[in-house]
Amino acid sequence: MVTSYEDSPTRTVAAGGVTFANRDLGPRSGVPVIFPSHLAGVLDNWDPRVVGGFAADRRVTFDNRGVGASTGSTPRTIQELAKDAITFIRALGLDLVDIHGFSMGGMIAQVVVEREPQLVRKLILTGTGPAGGEGIKNVTWTWRSSATSSTPTTRPPPNPRASPTPRSTLVASPRCGPFPRVPTPTRRCSTSTSAAPSPPPCTPTARPPAT
Repeated sequence: MVTSYEDSPTRTVAAGGVTFANRDLGPRSGVPVIFPSHLAGVLDNWDPRVVGGFAADRRVTFDNRGVGASTGSTPRTIQELAKDAITFIRALGLDLVDIHGFSMGGMIAQVVVEREPQLVRKLILTGTGPAGGEGIKNVTWTWRSSATSSTPTTRPPPNPRASPTPRSTLVASPRCGPFPRVPTPTRRCSTSTSAAPSPPPCTPTARPPAT
């Protein structure tokens, strides 16, 4: 039985015309925890410490349709992503799960619960909100005073000399550390069906505040 996310092999399961790339680890008994991906997230973007925090449970991560190593065309709506998540869960033969949704994954999880409430026992939402909710557009932006800062703040007012920078370019690879916060991707994945490349070297960078 594989218990370490770093050592978990990438598997595939076909359902609904899509081959979903996934990693499935931990004990086979009990209620498994499903991890819908954040925006542009692939299997390697999950911090092993986050997945490892549920070490007593079966844990399943997967690439969304058309992202990373999963086949198909990328969905255009959260509702489509949620439908795919339900299809994937059912393809594993599961009828009761817990879901940990981070960022866009949390939006997906909320729609899953809305559509299939009997499928979800517990829901864990982190760094997320309802899709289209007030202020939700600010979730994807933070401002850090330095690379070592562990407390993100809200997006600053526009500065004519420095445009805001997406959070994904400010944080090191999720396999690097120590960073006591939820994982954030360092790059956007492609929509090809090939396996995602290895994470980039651990070189955290950050833009200093404009003066």
